[in-house]
Amino acid sequence: MTALNHVPSLLGRTGAVSALTLAVVGGTVAAPGLTSEAEAATHGTKALKIAASKKGSPYSYGAVGPNRFDCSGLTLYSYKRTGKKLPRTAAAQYNKTRHISKSQRSRGDLVFFHSGRNVYHVGIYAGDGRIWHAPKRGTVVRLEKIWTKNVWYGRVR
Repeated sequence: MTALNHVPSLLGRTGAVSALTLAVVGGTVAAPGLTSEAEAATHGTKALKIAASKKGSPYSYGAVGPNRFDCSGLTLYSYKRTGKKLPRTAAAQYNKTRHISKSQRSRGDLVFFHSGRNVYHVGIYAGDGRIWHAPKRGTVVRLEKIWTKNVWYGRVR
C-alpha cells in the first residue's frame, strides 16, 4: 500500500489534512491555492524573461510584437508565450488579474499605473522596484525604476 493510499484514511480520521502532513506522508495532493500560486509564479518568471529578451525593441502604438510593442502589447506577448491569455489593453488586463498588494508582489507580476481609477500603463515587475515596459513613442523596451506611487499590482491567473 502506497503512502498516497493513506490520504483518505487521514482525511477520514481528522476530517482534514494539511499540506505538511501530505508532504511528510508523501502524498501529491496540494492544499487549495498553493498549486495556482506556484503556477502563476512560473508563468510570471517566464513572461519576465521574455519581456527582458525584447530589450531595445521600438515602441509602436498598438503593436503586439514580436519586434515592436506598446505597453500592453509587451505584457500580452510575454504572457502569451507562456501559454496565458491576456486582453489587449492595460485596463482590461488589470480587470483580468488577481489584484495583490505591494507587499505581495513578486517578479513577473504586472504593475499598473493609474490616475484615479483610470489605468493608463502596464509593465512587468522585475524586482527591486523596477519594471520591463514599452514606455512611449520614440522609446524602446527597457528596464526602468517605478517612478510613482500611483500603481496597482496584478497576478496573471
